[in-house]
Amino acid sequence: MTKKIVAFQGVLGAYSHMAAQASLPDYGVMPCASFSEMMHKVREGDAHMAMVPVENSTAGRVADIHHLLPNSGLKIAAEHFQPVNHQLLGIKGASLSDITHAHSHEQALAQCREGLGKQGILPVTHADTAGGAKDIAAQGNKQHAAIASRLAAEIYGLDILQENFEDMESNTTRFLLMAPDAPVAPYDPARKFVTTMVFRVRSVPAALYKALGGFATNGINMTKIESYMLGGKLSAVQFYVDCEAHIEDPAMVHALDELAFYCEGDGLQILGSYAGADIRYHKG
Repeated sequence: MTKKIVAFQGVLGAYSHMAAQASLPDYGVMPCASFSEMMHKVREGDAHMAMVPVENSTAGRVADIHHLLPNSGLKIAAEHFQPVNHQLLGIKGASLSDITHAHSHEQALAQCREGLGKQGILPVTHADTAGGAKDIAAQGNKQHAAIASRLAAEIYGLDILQENFEDMESNTTRFLLMAPDAPVAPYDPARKFVTTMVFRVRSVPAALYKALGGFATNGINMTKIESYMLGGKLSAVQFYVDCEAHIEDPAMVHALDELAFYCEGDGLQILGSYAGADIRYHKG
């Protein structure tokens, strides 16, 4: 039997690689150079699932993802919250006092801004965290470090110069597991679900206010709403929304009916309705 594959953006040792190991331990992995390539590989059947980072608790949303999701041809099967513990990595024999530059993805650099400032280390942007680790291992310069995972240190033979280099101890990235044929999770009133959608409202006064009113009147908890421009036009706006409800929940059905009334003809797209991760509901 052919082993199923999960594709992710980055090289081996990336946090997406760690998220894949944690959530799909029986899958093989396929590193991809970009988010677009990752989604293409899944869409074409070269991989079965995509591991898609959408937001980080410290640095906010992942750039470009919201633009790619609606036209990806993929649906959300599940979500996964991955703890992100950054390590400051150097080549063998380097010490913390040697480091003048740190290489990593812009999100990781943002999550370590305070630490970099205190150490007087200059950030260097890379396409992904593990890619930065791979590069400094190849360069062999004691003055250049990487901010990446413990897994990346093991893969590329680097020393950990400072553990837990992130500014916030609770640093976590939320991932969506996506596939072309991901079904809507069976509705069960006793379980908790998340529905993710994108929409565009018609250009009428107070359209957004009225469109979202149905969620309030039907008691639907919206955990996330973000807007972003479409096609380089300042007047064309799309909204990304997460709600804690199943798409077949009667209250959600009523809320979506009201939302659809204020949307453009094809302006509402459901990206997935899936079981919420336990961490969402953990108290304490």
